[in-house]
Amino acid sequence: MKTKHFLLATVITASGLIVACTKNNSAGSGTSGGTSTADVQTESNDVTQVSNEMDAMNNDVNNSLNASATFSGATSYSGGAADGKGIVTEGGGGSINLDYSICDATVTTDTADGLRQIVITYNGTNCWGNRTRTGVVVISIPIGVRWRDSGAVVTVSIQNLKITRLRDNKTITLNGTYTYTNVTGGLLKDLATLGTITHTVSADSVTIQFADSATRVWSVAKQRVFTYNDGVVITTTGTHSDGTNNDVAIWGVNRFGNSFETLITQPMVIQQSCDYRLTSGQTETIRPALTLTITYGLDSNGDPTGCPGDGYYYFKAVWVLKSNGKTYTFIAPY
Repeated sequence: MKTKHFLLATVITASGLIVACTKNNSAGSGTSGGTSTADVQTESNDVTQVSNEMDAMNNDVNNSLNASATFSGATSYSGGAADGKGIVTEGGGGSINLDYSICDATVTTDTADGLRQIVITYNGTNCWGNRTRTGVVVISIPIGVRWRDSGAVVTVSIQNLKITRLRDNKTITLNGTYTYTNVTGGLLKDLATLGTITHTVSADSVTIQFADSATRVWSVAKQRVFTYNDGVVITTTGTHSDGTNNDVAIWGVNRFGNSFETLITQPMVIQQSCDYRLTSGQTETIRPALTLTITYGLDSNGDPTGCPGDGYYYFKAVWVLKSNGKTYTFIAPY
């Protein structure tokens, strides 16, 4: 079991670090419409937590598909070896060390009565040191589909997946169904040879229940491109267009009842060499009342940084209220 500790010399509170670019930092606080400073801070955290946890779940789905020769269609390990526990070490040049296991879940398969399913059951173990997960994710694979094939499509059902972030006990609970497509074909074990593998993720109605019991429905449209550079690198972009804006990755209604759409304006990059953490990227959330830009892969001062080891990465959220033109900045760990 892999354990990850996130330690800081200074305790970071849930409120994060807030700086206004105007003299009056509280402007907008207490107003309706989700435009108060506290509301936009909360929205910044919501977008970050939901997006990151869905990406982590997608990694689990992809790993589970890759780990099962029955469903992936894998015929060999290109000179490498599999240890029977989901860990594959590639042989030859450009070797890849892949761990397909999920430290806080058990993975089972069901092929009875015509079913072809992989079931991921999260058990609440705090093996990463930063959050716990409970709930079930079911991957359904049509008969005749092999995940390695170009255009392979599977259906993923999220069932009461509850994630608790331990630094502030903030919870989200996810439900819904989405499709996961292996556009180019190929398996992670062959990534060093293939060069790139492209997947897409699409969902019309993922339900998010927040800690305050507000329940909202979000849609998702992302492309994930896998490359190899000192380990697996996952580069994510948005693929939806509303007719005006392109690169939209998520859209729906936030916990305060405001419609929004979030564009990925700089690709979101996850690196295996940094324990599969989000190391860079930028999003722009557009609402009628404001525009919110969030930059990832920063230190506590809001500057770009390398992999922080056992420490936190930070995001910097900058928003402009259309009602008064004032700009605000919020820095928080993720």
